Amino acid sequence: MKLRAPAPEHFTSRLRGVATTARVGTWLGICFGLCFLTGLVSHYAQNVDQPVPFPTSPAWGYQVTQGLHVISGTAAVPLLLVKLWLVYPRLFQRPPREPRRLPLEALERGSIAVLVASGVFLLASGLMNAAQWYPWEFSFRRTHYAAAWLAIGALLVHIGVKLALVREGWAERPDTEPTEGGGLSRRGLLRTTAAAAGVAVLATAGNTVGWLREVSAFAVRSGEGPQGVPINKSAAAAGVTETATAEDYRLEVAYGATTVSLSREDLLALPQHTEELPIACVEGWSATGAWTGPRVRDLLELVGAPAESTVEVISLQESGPFRASTLQGNFAADDRTLLALALAGEPLDLDHGYPARVIAPNRPGVLQTKWVTRLEVPA
Repeated sequence: MKLRAPAPEHFTSRLRGVATTARVGTWLGICFGLCFLTGLVSHYAQNVDQPVPFPTSPAWGYQVTQGLHVISGTAAVPLLLVKLWLVYPRLFQRPPREPRRLPLEALERGSIAVLVASGVFLLASGLMNAAQWYPWEFSFRRTHYAAAWLAIGALLVHIGVKLALVREGWAERPDTEPTEGGGLSRRGLLRTTAAAAGVAVLATAGNTVGWLREVSAFAVRSGEGPQGVPINKSAAAAGVTETATAEDYRLEVAYGATTVSLSREDLLALPQHTEELPIACVEGWSATGAWTGPRVRDLLELVGAPAESTVEVISLQESGPFRASTLQGNFAADDRTLLALALAGEPLDLDHGYPARVIAPNRPGVLQTKWVTRLEVPA
């Protein structure tokens, strides 16, 4: 028996058509665009060398953009699956015979191939990152960023090639006539697709929107954790359980030849300030807490460093990509940037960075360094 590839006419579902494809494709494009823009914000916020400093206000800015990033990416999953189902018969369509049409056809199919491959990679790896499962050796952040540019470039090419057809699709009203056997109509398919995207959003939005946590079955953080704030890495995982609780702990603040060494008791003797600030992580979850401790700029004054100095923050953690972070000058000078010693009115939990951690407004959670042992201002 000889096997033959199916032809486009073998796919007879009435649900496929320009009206349904244009609408689902537009929704998917909006999700991809929103995910891309908020991803750029996150990538920029984590860069050390920024031509324009990342703003410290509003304090909840990164919390919102990163929540939108994960929510829009999650909503794109069912939209992408339906879009692929609507258009995959075109994979079996033979190229046109007219030579002048071949370049446009090649451009269209090439952009689709890149868009589908990068889109699937972005959504799959993004969901794994949200779940903190990394079955790969490459840098997630750099690879995800590069794939995002591939996806958005291919999307723009695809839109340019298909713009006339998209307009035609939106001008056509999807019919309400069900398929044979009483199945879905085209309008029913659109409603079902929109509902699936909505359910996906509700199932994960509780990571960011606290009052949705009861219905967000797939939210990777329930909102529970020490002192009411979740954690990503425990003190045991960071290998700092003994050093963080040692009696001889000291915080060093250094500027040029001047160094001040402070015990936790010394830090508690300084003027204490309390700020309501969120911890917002790249995985999309966030939680707000009342943090108390001395201002970082007050600590810099002890060694005569300018208020807007760039500060290298070093943790007791001996290894890992975020054992140290760079606190840019505008963050160091902000009154809300603290070396937190307490959370919710209680001494900082060990897993939240005891004896001291940095907390600053509108900053990615991975840069809010825990178990701080040194603040160093480059001379």
